[in-house]
Amino acid sequence: MHDDAAARAKAARECCPFLTAKQTAFHLGIARSTLKAMRLAGKGPRCRRHGRTWRYHIHDIEAWSAASARGGGHG
Repeated sequence: MHDDAAARAKAARECCPFLTAKQTAFHLGIARSTLKAMRLAGKGPRCRRHGRTWRYHIHDIEAWSAASARGGGHG
């Protein structure tokens, strides 16, 4: 993880742990449309609807990412 990404994640945890879909997609390094497709298929990180927007808690994002981790091979 790059230093700036780590700093952003730390700031998110301390300030506002709920990220928008745009922020979450950026944090994961994927397109927002990919995140939406994953949400609709029930395959992405847990999310919540706050008003009219979907929000992702930083702990849910990191838990999903850790669960998706694979071995140290190339591919």
